[in-house]
Amino acid sequence: MEIQTLERTTERARGNGKAAEKMSRKEYEKELKKLQVRLCHLQAWVKYKGLRVVIVFEGRDAAGKGGTIKAIMERLSPRVFRVIALPAPTERQKGQMFMQRYIEQFPARGEVVIFDRSWYNRAGVDRVMGFATKEQTERFLELCPEIEKYITDGGTILIKLWLEVGMKEQERRFAARIEDPLRQWKLSPMDIESYRRWYDYSHARDDMLRATHTKNAPWHIVRTDNKRQGRLNCIAHILDAIPFKKTPQERVKLPRRSKNGAYDDADSFGKIPFVEERY
Repeated sequence: MEIQTLERTTERARGNGKAAEKMSRKEYEKELKKLQVRLCHLQAWVKYKGLRVVIVFEGRDAAGKGGTIKAIMERLSPRVFRVIALPAPTERQKGQMFMQRYIEQFPARGEVVIFDRSWYNRAGVDRVMGFATKEQTERFLELCPEIEKYITDGGTILIKLWLEVGMKEQERRFAARIEDPLRQWKLSPMDIESYRRWYDYSHARDDMLRATHTKNAPWHIVRTDNKRQGRLNCIAHILDAIPFKKTPQERVKLPRRSKNGAYDDADSFGKIPFVEERY
């Protein structure tokens, strides 16, 4: 699929009147619960079949990556689904092969690893902010499809998602973060700079998608101007991308509690104080 096809798909999503309608919280939570049940079935299937899955979340700042990942993880086991959000590289990591610190986080059998930003930092923030040279960025875009083919040929399922938010909606979300003390921590100096350099990031995005959208590791774009629908669409896509069935499970029955050594264990704390009950 050519990048033009992706762009046409994005335009169709932008002009879809039905998608623009605001979904009520009640309707959203009802649909989310259905998807989360299916995610639990997927989780069991991944363990049962010993699958290795990597899900890459990329996108503009304030596009909704964190909220979408939170919705995915809400009912899942962190022992099966792991979220990786790597900090800036250390001096030692800067001297490693670029992909090395990401590959170290890859899944074993029966695991799903979600990257909240990934090796594609090299084609995005590193390029725009000058953390990588032009030659390093071009080399990355040249080699990345080969590395991803090696990953998928080895049996790892690779899902790449680009979350796209519009200019006006990003501005609205940034403004809300400035005013809300519960969300101010989400607004970093890097976010402010990304806001200023909107078109630099657009060019970087276009070059990245054009170079790394391949048959064995395609990108899929998720429109997230509407957070709720964006999350649901994203989860539904992940479920469609990994064929799964309900795994055979024995019905669990609680055993009788043993009476051996029985005593009043609710009255044995002695002088250890309880937390004050304020609510």
